[in-house]
Amino acid sequence: MHIRNTLLVHQLFLLNIVLQVFDGIATYYGITTPWNEANPLLGAAMMQFGIGAALLLCKGAACAGLVLLRCLDRHPLAAKAMVAIATVYGFCSFIPWTARNLSLL
Repeated sequence: MHIRNTLLVHQLFLLNIVLQVFDGIATYYGITTPWNEANPLLGAAMMQFGIGAALLLCKGAACAGLVLLRCLDRHPLAAKAMVAIATVYGFCSFIPWTARNLSLL
C-alpha cells in the first residue's frame, strides 16, 4: 500500500509542477497582452518587483511547497492535498489562461 501511495503522490507532484510551470508561462504571456493578473497578491508583487521576478518568487515558493508535500508521501492526506491543488490550478489557471490565450489566435 505504501509503494502505491508513494507512486500516486509522485505522479500528482509531477502534474502539479507542470501546472505551476504552465501558470507561470501563461501568466507572463498573458500580462504582456491587454490582460491584468487576477490574483491581487501576485499583482502587487509584480508592481513591487517586476513581472519576471514576481513570477519566479511566487512559482518558486509554490514549487517548494509541493516539494515539502511530496516528502510527506506516506501521510494519508498527501495525495488528497495534491489532487486539491491540481484541481484548483486546473480551474483557476489552466482553463482561464488557455481560453484567453486561444482567443488571441
